[in-house]
Amino acid sequence: MTQQWTPRTADSLPVSRSARNEGMGGDVGTVSARAGGIDTFLIGTSPAMRGLKDLIALVGPSDAPVMVRGETGTGKELVAEALHVASGRSGALVAVNCAAIPADLLESELFGHEKGAFTGAERRRIGYVEQAAGGTLFLDEIGDMPLALQSKLLRVLEARQVQRLGGSETLSVDFRLVTATHQSLEARVREGKFREDLFHRINTFPLTVPRLAERAQDIGAILEHMMDQRLRRDPRARLPQFDQAALRFLECQPWTGNVRELRSVFDRACVLFAGRTVGAAQVEHNLLTFAVPSDRYAQGAEDAGEMAGTGASAGLDPLPHLQGVDLSGDAKINLRTYLRDIEVEMIERALLAQDGCVSQTARVLGLQRTTLIEKMKKLCIRKPGA
Repeated sequence: MTQQWTPRTADSLPVSRSARNEGMGGDVGTVSARAGGIDTFLIGTSPAMRGLKDLIALVGPSDAPVMVRGETGTGKELVAEALHVASGRSGALVAVNCAAIPADLLESELFGHEKGAFTGAERRRIGYVEQAAGGTLFLDEIGDMPLALQSKLLRVLEARQVQRLGGSETLSVDFRLVTATHQSLEARVREGKFREDLFHRINTFPLTVPRLAERAQDIGAILEHMMDQRLRRDPRARLPQFDQAALRFLECQPWTGNVRELRSVFDRACVLFAGRTVGAAQVEHNLLTFAVPSDRYAQGAEDAGEMAGTGASAGLDPLPHLQGVDLSGDAKINLRTYLRDIEVEMIERALLAQDGCVSQTARVLGLQRTTLIEKMKKLCIRKPGA
């Protein structure tokens, strides 16, 4: 079943059809005009993204097949949409996820069938290849296509003709093929799981979508785009605001899930910090690991859950780092955690020695009384016996 959809609304659908965006139709005669449309789909100005956009603007108007490579979550379908817009084709973008359709159904879905072609074929069905006439056919995860179907796809690409299952009529088709995969098709060819002739036919123009970690400087722009999308859906939405420290922290992450992982982090922030400012601490302890913030944490405090019950007031032995830290060999420490734990234990020991008197404890530690009270709140330290 196909669905008419606008860009960015059908990421999870195995099959979808996309009409071109309003305002992007007609001839796209110049590289600059094409680049303007491309920017609608691909956010970012990092060198890696600029290079990708330039290639799309140059390759887009041709009819040559394009293979889009990249890790899961990098946005390969968005590249296909950008290629479709840059092509100037008037037909639809028809996107098919080859891995999401059972192998025994994929042939009928792609090439269509006549009534009575097989048991259950009660009426004629137009396949996705025909639906893409005058437009673009996007075959996602083409590495999962069965070998028998690969040979039929190759014939269609070579002859530009298709024959429905159970039919005798040969139909001419004009479409632009874009494929995508996160696999190494070269390895699949060596393993005998992908036809070498088809590989060379679809690999005319290979495009590689960079990992998010390779274009981390685009994270701020991507988050702004996600906020704009949410405001278009709900103008009254209370959005989180990421400060510079939060953005710097995000830029240092490995992002193994790429933009899809960043989307999850943003969605969490919309729930946990609606209408509030998000700092580096909140990103680290609440968004990347998904922990519900306390009121203190939402104001930038360290994770209260990590700090409660540590030190002398919990009846524990002195912390190991106070007896010496091993920094030799491959040993690793979290400096922030060590310094925090030292501060917690020093305050708790001083409170215990001063029978819980905050004023005396502040004097012993060389702090103002108000400063000590704030630290106790921040670190969730209670007076002995409280």
